[in-house]
Amino acid sequence: MKSLKLYGKRDIRFEEALKPTIEEEDEVVIKVKAVGICGSDLSRYLKLGPYIEGMIFGHEFSGEVVEVGSNVENVKVGDRVAGCPALYCGKCESCKKSEYARCDKLTVIGARHPGAYAEYVKLPSENVVVLPENVDYETAALVEPSAVVVHGFYKMDMQPGDEVAVMGCGNIGLLAIQWAKVFGAKKVYAIDIDPKKLDMAKGVGADELINPKEVSAHEQILGLTNGRGVDVAIESAGSPITSAQVLALPKKGGQVVFLGIPYGDVNIERFYFEKVVRNELQVIGAWNAVSAPFPGPEWTTTVHYMSTGQINVKPLITHRLRLEEGPETFESIIERKEFFGKVIFQPEVS
Repeated sequence: MKSLKLYGKRDIRFEEALKPTIEEEDEVVIKVKAVGICGSDLSRYLKLGPYIEGMIFGHEFSGEVVEVGSNVENVKVGDRVAGCPALYCGKCESCKKSEYARCDKLTVIGARHPGAYAEYVKLPSENVVVLPENVDYETAALVEPSAVVVHGFYKMDMQPGDEVAVMGCGNIGLLAIQWAKVFGAKKVYAIDIDPKKLDMAKGVGADELINPKEVSAHEQILGLTNGRGVDVAIESAGSPITSAQVLALPKKGGQVVFLGIPYGDVNIERFYFEKVVRNELQVIGAWNAVSAPFPGPEWTTTVHYMSTGQINVKPLITHRLRLEEGPETFESIIERKEFFGKVIFQPEVS
């Protein structure tokens, strides 16, 4: 089958690979219909390299079940599905408490197991979520990043009528804007230095757009909230700079939720750090997208709100490409040769 394999930093190759086969009675083989590039894929491509040289990359996907193990009952051949890429050990203290996102050996396909940048991929049956007819494959490829966002929302104490600031309007931020509205936000402030991303934020429901290039985000937030600040601030940019700046956005007693990973040291100026103590902030970290019963309500809830249209990922997608375009696409994104939102590969298209 066709695949994209990661060999090293800035070294991803379009190559033939062996099609997966059923080896355990609880396994499912899925024909990949749509698979997206994740921000973490880009960081590993540019900065970190693979866990295992030559591993099939990618983990955000949807597809059609083509083969099932003898003990599989929750899905059948022909089902349209989204795949949860997370794999847990089941033996550590966290797993024994059903806290799967905290598993000591948590991994995802595309890291140490073959991923979804391929025509076919294999998963345990419990990782497979059946789709309703009105959720198409392209939409379902974004179930995983949406579940990442909901996982963070479930950890906070947001109330209907709260005001929410979203720092960073990449794909996670754009999903966070929509989820804030689902959770009852009265007003959502979208923050980014890229005007195109702010336009996309407006398109998915942001009420106020803030570009901090001229005036800092916290000054603009204070101006728009009569000096109060927001109830909840969400860090979704994943940069060292915004990871500090987000601390100045909430009101006294407000919440900060970190969804982004900066992949660099975060040096926090005294002004920002003191907000944690002086404003008695609740600072929350959210990792991955899974809980109990596995893979968690993050997945079923996402599929539900995609089916109602309240989570609409179509405005996020800017590129629909063949798998063989992968190597040049990763380079184009890194080199910023054009504007990229969500990139979707369609492995069966040649």
